[in-house]
Amino acid sequence: MARTASLSGFPEWLPEERLVELHVLDTLRRTFELHGFSSIETRAVETVGQLLRKGEIDKEVYGLSRLQDEESDEAKSHKGDPHALALHFDLTVPFARYVVENAGYLSFPFRRYQIQKVWRGERPQEGRAREFTQADIDIVGDGELPFRYDVEIALVIAEALGALPIPDFLLRINNRKLAEGFYNGIGLTDTAGVLRSIDKLEKIGAAKVAGLLQTELGASAEQAEAALKLASIRTEDTSFVAQVRALGVSNDLLEEGLNELEQVIAAAVQHAPGRVVADLSIARGLDYYTGTVVETVLVGHEQLGSICSGGRYDALASKGNRKFPGVGLSIGVTRLVSRILSQDLAKATRSVPTAVLVTLNNDDSWGAAQDVAAQLRGRGIATEVAAKAEKFGKQIKFADRRGIPYVWFTDDEGKHQVKDIRSGDQADADPASWTPADEDLHVRVTRA
Repeated sequence: MARTASLSGFPEWLPEERLVELHVLDTLRRTFELHGFSSIETRAVETVGQLLRKGEIDKEVYGLSRLQDEESDEAKSHKGDPHALALHFDLTVPFARYVVENAGYLSFPFRRYQIQKVWRGERPQEGRAREFTQADIDIVGDGELPFRYDVEIALVIAEALGALPIPDFLLRINNRKLAEGFYNGIGLTDTAGVLRSIDKLEKIGAAKVAGLLQTELGASAEQAEAALKLASIRTEDTSFVAQVRALGVSNDLLEEGLNELEQVIAAAVQHAPGRVVADLSIARGLDYYTGTVVETVLVGHEQLGSICSGGRYDALASKGNRKFPGVGLSIGVTRLVSRILSQDLAKATRSVPTAVLVTLNNDDSWGAAQDVAAQLRGRGIATEVAAKAEKFGKQIKFADRRGIPYVWFTDDEGKHQVKDIRSGDQADADPASWTPADEDLHVRVTRA
């Protein structure tokens, strides 16, 4: 990146970097809409009780209060007050609230995409910011949601990521039912605790995870070994099913999870070959996931962490006896863009949207120059008009410094010419019909 933002964890892009981010966002929007997902936006603020009701992440949540508050003593602390306000840390929890509140106006299954800022109090480093953009897609049902949507979500994300200027990636997929059924089958009843320990596998290693399972969850050495054997299974096809069964554990929930994961992987092998693996070490730390769980890494950039994650949640949204099960994935846009920029994986073809600078012969020609610019803009050509009637050499240098490829001249007789300042070519032109080369009409992002 060109520079580091002065306030750590709150990135700000330079204009040419922002163009790369906009390309990523536009590509995701286009792909999501092609698959029938509708755009929504939720408020930035939720109640603390809403944010913390699934998963213990209170240390990461930013509380919200006025600097001057009549109830300043109460405003000083948000902890323990479920009605206090806080900034959302992801988009799934606000979306669940949105579905419940608007259920009477939505058509189910409801397909939504949402691209917004979120805030999370983490230690800033590359790939981890305190303010960042996420791009989510979810499908939510009313009462039930066919499992086939779990398969579809994975394929849509594979297509969306495949259209971005990033290295190869892998969707690492597991199933919570498979894992929980296995743990129950070997006698470990605190399945949420086991999942949280397994989720730390890549950070602390197998030996320390085994220690956690024994000291914190009361697992025997044999139970810890079995849990780690399950987590070691990773295949690019459905052969993981036989490997799990070879471990000799029998459980109905395990069989259900195996069947579901087999469906996802089988579809991916056919429709997104090389993009998806069954990885039984994937756990996901948040408690609201109930089935399919996904984490995605860039090949060769695994240390960046997951760039896309999510899964199935059957109980996050409910209204009385009415349940709204869902499945969704979230792309860490800021994490992706920061890696694209820091590794020069892609660049904008120019630093500004402007394709043409209309020059001035003299100060009296400014109005006529605006007329030329209006004609060009009317045909979709981004155009600026010079502010001063300086020597043409200075006006050309201004365009060059701005990264504008074409300079427009109009002489006193009204004859028009346009110059490509990169090649030096200059030719007659008509503002009613002239069009730049296709590659110059719009800013494009190209792989470096």
